[in-house]
Amino acid sequence: MKNKDSIILGIESSCDDTSAAVLVNGIIYSNVTANQSIHERFGGVVPELASRAHQENIIPVVSAALQDAKININQLTSIAFTKGPGLLGSLLVGTSFAKSLSLALNIPLFEVHHMKAHIHAHFIQDKELIKTTPNFPFICLTVSGGHTQIVWVENPLEMKVLGNTIDDAVGEAFDKAGKILGLGYPAGPQIDELAKKGDKEKFSFTFPKAGAFNYSFSGLKTQFLNFMKNSQQNQKNFVRDNINDICASYQSHLVNYLLNVLEKTILKYPCSDIALAGGVSANSHLRKEFEQLGMKLNCKTFIPKISYCTDNAAMIAMSGRFLEKEKVYGDLSTTASARIPMN
Repeated sequence: MKNKDSIILGIESSCDDTSAAVLVNGIIYSNVTANQSIHERFGGVVPELASRAHQENIIPVVSAALQDAKININQLTSIAFTKGPGLLGSLLVGTSFAKSLSLALNIPLFEVHHMKAHIHAHFIQDKELIKTTPNFPFICLTVSGGHTQIVWVENPLEMKVLGNTIDDAVGEAFDKAGKILGLGYPAGPQIDELAKKGDKEKFSFTFPKAGAFNYSFSGLKTQFLNFMKNSQQNQKNFVRDNINDICASYQSHLVNYLLNVLEKTILKYPCSDIALAGGVSANSHLRKEFEQLGMKLNCKTFIPKISYCTDNAAMIAMSGRFLEKEKVYGDLSTTASARIPMN
């Protein structure tokens, strides 16, 4: 490594994944994540258990990331960490570790907004393959268990939320349905797999009205619950006999809802490039339909590879790189925050 190299350690701990990555001159050299399977038995993330697991995982994960990148800890030139939004207890672990390491090594800190980092995932370059990236400005649909937003991305640091969920996120709509169907947590990937063998036209649902370019998933969750209750009253083995069709129909409805609102937004705010980001962007049906929408609107589409869809430190390090270029440094007085506005 040269003296002027940028070597950023990224740390992500916003929810239940402890992740560390090393970014060298804008290229990812390692990205290590420890998942917390303990939450599966509860059907959702338990905040106290998550923060405890982060405390156990963070040192081994950072050590593994440095080892995989073949980087000595003293070669690091800065540290990027997730300041928020997320679970406060989880964020505190990553924030405290990053601040302590920054102080010990006497290197700068970069405070990263978690949702902006999901969008920055599109700019991650791997050593094996240099890919094309979106041109500014562009529109990004960010979809996860905690967020559903349509974002105007003016440049790497300036972003404006054009549309938002007024209640629950689309990831919650998947997980709630999975719980009703008796599937494990997280339910999204399981629904995706079952849907591949089902008929998406078999059952129908209605679209909520949230106004302008916003979403609402609370009513959809209730609608699915009532649909299941009524169907099971009339047919004892309804779930067993129709599981694939139920998943296909519900998933298709959620995806259509996401993209219908997105299409209206793009027509109002024209752009040549559109992107997809967040954990739910790993959904195969959404990825396929998103590309179809791009073709329909004559927009170039960008979708992260699966490992960069869910929470990961590579995207945090990438955000750090953008902050580094603009010399937007954090300091040791910073604190974690469960809620941080995008704008």
